[in-house]
Amino acid sequence: MIEIKEVKTAKQRKLFVDFPTKLYKGVKQYVHPLRSSELELFNPKKNVSFEDCEAIYFLAYKDGELVGRIAGIIQRLYNNKVNEKRVRFTRFDAINDKEVAKALFDSVENWARLKGMNIVHGPMGFNDLDREGMLIEGFDEIATFEEAYNFDYYKDLMEYCGYQKETDWVEFNLTIPKQLDPKINALADAVMKKYKLKNAPKGRKGAFIKRYQKGIFKLLDEAYGPLYGVVPYTDKVRKQVIDQFRLFISLDFISIIVDENDDLVAFGFAIPSLSEVVNKYEGRLNLRSLFPFLKAIKKPTQLDLALIAVKPEWQSRGVPALIIREMLASFIRHGIKSCETNLNLEDNVHIIQLWKHFDHRQHKRRRSWIKHLDQTAKDEEKTEEK
Repeated sequence: MIEIKEVKTAKQRKLFVDFPTKLYKGVKQYVHPLRSSELELFNPKKNVSFEDCEAIYFLAYKDGELVGRIAGIIQRLYNNKVNEKRVRFTRFDAINDKEVAKALFDSVENWARLKGMNIVHGPMGFNDLDREGMLIEGFDEIATFEEAYNFDYYKDLMEYCGYQKETDWVEFNLTIPKQLDPKINALADAVMKKYKLKNAPKGRKGAFIKRYQKGIFKLLDEAYGPLYGVVPYTDKVRKQVIDQFRLFISLDFISIIVDENDDLVAFGFAIPSLSEVVNKYEGRLNLRSLFPFLKAIKKPTQLDLALIAVKPEWQSRGVPALIIREMLASFIRHGIKSCETNLNLEDNVHIIQLWKHFDHRQHKRRRSWIKHLDQTAKDEEKTEEK
């Protein structure tokens, strides 16, 4: 017997957050999210996205045993952007049981209908810096700290529940060379001279972030705004993102390109890979794990590329070479061996073309699924008539 329970109590919230730890026990490729951050998803006082979102959470039980979870999100800013009535699903995890999966998705779909929505898609989080995409290739590759892992049978569960591909993301592993390519250096020099561009001066991290954070988010909205799943950043979300990343940001791994008026033209930054240390402590950041976390941040051998953005009008002027040069020089100087790109939309040619400058391999693929509830209802009516 399958029973679905809406998450309402503190105990249920902990069960929801901790279920993947049980499901993926012994799976080396799975990487725990920070447990404290996941618990904050439920808290409107901590998760400022609730000002523009509504969410619901479900647990699935089979014969009394916890076997699955899922959450639904109405992201009003995104719905306004695309002029559609969508619900995002997120944090879907379940045993390999089609009826369990169907019961979970039925719960989200029923909630969507109750709220007047007619499309369910995902996995998508509260914003595009949240976890998104379901792994469909690269199951033997370890996940990064910023992304989710799932078993290969999830694809079959999605198709059984009536979901189809909406879009894919691809991911690359970049091998960092031992020295900078002279061609990149020459191109960067030429572009910098022609357009009177420069690297933003660095000093203290706090002052640097304060000086450029407004320009960074403005650039993000311009460069990423038209892309799939991207939500405009409110002031409160901007502050929350800065607070979340502040611990992991090193000025050595950030590049900001500005024009002669000190206005941002492009930026990119990477963070140390935390996969191993996060897994060792199962996503718990406490006194016991704090020192290993700080050590992993200060002395990394692998990085995760967090964001890279170029103003649309500068994308075809060679400006990406400036970002690549500064970041690569720093990677080489610090002895970084490889870098994970995280998610790139499969049709985002401007970003994917950047990786041709590296020894690279496309090693993962993720999918966002979609289901039109109105069409599903029509199909069910036709089936009943037959």
